[in-house]
Amino acid sequence: MSRLRDIFKRYTGFLRDLKVVYVINNYLNSDKLQHNKALYKKYGVNKSIFSSIGRKDMPKSTDGIPWIDQPNAIQKVMKHPDFQTFSPDLQQKIIDFIENGYLILEGFLNEKIVQNLNNSIEDVLRNKEADFNFTGKKVMDAHKVSKEADDHFRNPELLKLLSFLLGKKVLPFQSINFREGSEQRAHSDSIHMTTEPEGYLIATWSALEDCHEGNGSLFYYPKSHRLPFVSCEDYNAGHSVWLLGKESYPNYEDKIDAVIKENQLEKKYFHAKKGDLLIWHANLLHGGSGITQKGTTRKSMVCHYYAEDVVCYHELTQRPALINN
Repeated sequence: MSRLRDIFKRYTGFLRDLKVVYVINNYLNSDKLQHNKALYKKYGVNKSIFSSIGRKDMPKSTDGIPWIDQPNAIQKVMKHPDFQTFSPDLQQKIIDFIENGYLILEGFLNEKIVQNLNNSIEDVLRNKEADFNFTGKKVMDAHKVSKEADDHFRNPELLKLLSFLLGKKVLPFQSINFREGSEQRAHSDSIHMTTEPEGYLIATWSALEDCHEGNGSLFYYPKSHRLPFVSCEDYNAGHSVWLLGKESYPNYEDKIDAVIKENQLEKKYFHAKKGDLLIWHANLLHGGSGITQKGTTRKSMVCHYYAEDVVCYHELTQRPALINN
């Protein structure tokens, strides 16, 4: 039987709003949810592993947030023996990550790797091994059919750094390839990929060609990761017992715009060079600028990683994350 996740890749209709459809899909992917039995018990989540789930179902008080979000995080990090295994330049970038919610690794991917990765993505699209999802912009999980994408997704050097930042081993979860800029309004990844305790998601964005004002550069708000996480409980999501709210995401984006204005956050643009890599915190507000030079591309690859031994779910669609064992 085809997985509903595959059906949803290009489908935009009513089925996406029905919670029961996701529950059925959970049963079809039960092997990817079994680990939640122990995790739900550990974190006091009183739900079936097949049920819809959201921030409202989580304990009111929790601890165990990532060490980089704890008081005196910089002092703790600098005293850790693994900190000394990183170069002085990277040590400073780790400190910057704690303070600002992001760090940039210039030229992380060399020219040959970028070219091979771009060629591989075009090949899998041409051969129909992968396709754009319902947004028309995102190629989801190309790493499953592209060796080059998977090699980048599981780069040992990168996994070591990400695991250090979260203080737990990271689990590669999802990749997204873009041919054009996303033009997405400001958001936090935590509304899409959420954890209990909060904050155990981390993301990378790799420039697969130069980025400039015309082709929809990435933008972000430094230090916004220190603000409270926004969940469906903090705005008019419109969810009911059976349905997801039709205006949930636009209302969420409006809420984020209000947060930005209220906190007078500074907007920065990432005019990346080909091969540059950006790492950001789960709660860093970011998005994609408008494309002002029509027809230009902005090839890039986003990778999301959950931490091991935490509850992983999708707050926006109120469903548990399907984790491969």
